[in-house]
Amino acid sequence: MPIWIDADACPAPVKAIVFRASQRVRIPVTLVANQKAQTPPFPLIKAVQVNQGFNAADDYIVAHATASDLVITADIPLAARLVAQGIPALNPRGELYTADNIQERLALRNLKEELRSAGSITGGPAPYHDRDKQAFANSLDRWLTQRRTG
Repeated sequence: MPIWIDADACPAPVKAIVFRASQRVRIPVTLVANQKAQTPPFPLIKAVQVNQGFNAADDYIVAHATASDLVITADIPLAARLVAQGIPALNPRGELYTADNIQERLALRNLKEELRSAGSITGGPAPYHDRDKQAFANSLDRWLTQRRTG
């Protein structure tokens, strides 16, 4: 039950939470990114640098993750691909993407992208706050607990 992190845009607090969990419960973690990712000197944590191609990190994760793994990503199209394959995905704000919610998230993302390209809205996601960090930590802990007891 390894954890995969879509690391290019993952907030540093999320990585830190996952690194601590990895050490605590001895679970492997792989960061996948287009750029070199820094990892702590812990044998269960590694980084994979993929080429600079469009969606290269996404494609790598989809090709290597399995249904018993967890993928941490804010990338909704990647989450949709994972959910379609039965692979759990958790966003950095603690929301688990599921078959029940992914299509709505994808439609909302596409709408916002259209509005941004038309100039109707500007800016990106809301700032990452302590409550987001806590929600993520709680969701990760629930997932880890379910895997250990299930």
